[in-house]
Amino acid sequence: MLYDDDNGARRATDLDLLEGKRESTSIQLEAYKNRIAQSYNRRVVQRNFQVGDLVLRKVQEEQRGKLDPKWEGSFKVIERLSSGAYYLENTQGKALKRPWNAYHLRKYYS
Repeated sequence: MLYDDDNGARRATDLDLLEGKRESTSIQLEAYKNRIAQSYNRRVVQRNFQVGDLVLRKVQEEQRGKLDPKWEGSFKVIERLSSGAYYLENTQGKALKRPWNAYHLRKYYS
């Protein structure tokens, strides 16, 4: 009942314009992603340690009381992984079991 002879022409025009609309939307989406990445990267603190650097390690929340220190150490970096994690050893020379992310480490200044 609502169909008229001009409907097919309007539909063909809409389909022709659809590809341009998709391109426009993908450009806007890419610009949005870039803005979000810039905003995030502005707040990120880069922490890069070299093998041999002394670092402090963050104490895990479940192992820490209210008045206990938040950082413990000093630990020596013995290996750097490509993912940004580090293997550490304590002052007695014993290597820790697992790698630690740079977020949980802080440079130790003696």
